[in-house]
Amino acid sequence: MASKDTKFLLVLVDDSDELHQALHYACKRAEAADMRIALLYVIAPAEFAHWAGVGELMRQEAREHAEEKMRSHADYVQNLTGKAPLMHIREGKAVDEVINLINDETDISLLVLGADTNSDSAGPVVSYLTGRGVASCRTPIVIVPGNMTDEQIDALT
Repeated sequence: MASKDTKFLLVLVDDSDELHQALHYACKRAEAADMRIALLYVIAPAEFAHWAGVGELMRQEAREHAEEKMRSHADYVQNLTGKAPLMHIREGKAVDEVINLINDETDISLLVLGADTNSDSAGPVVSYLTGRGVASCRTPIVIVPGNMTDEQIDALT
């Protein structure tokens, strides 16, 4: 990733509303602790694998969407922290890829997730990692409620 002394906060990039709160918190925390941000976008596997051409087209479109989302969020991180984030795009199941990246990259020292506050569930990744999946995560997990304002988050960091 970077120099061996650099520590990273990992943020899972998705299409959720609460991503903003997680990313804002991570940026403020990284800035205060002289850390950097790593972003992860996970592309769900194509469901039309038996039609190779359709599956490949879907995979390519998903990759383009992921790259576009990552560029947008990378700009936000750059503006808030003054440092470009490291970006990872993987294909698979989100919970598996979060754990795999944390295990692959030992300089990730904190996972920051946004929690859905508009439904009965905090979200699939949050639910998994705060339940049976917590044993597979070697880093602390910070869960930022999706109904927090930037000002409330700023007051915490």
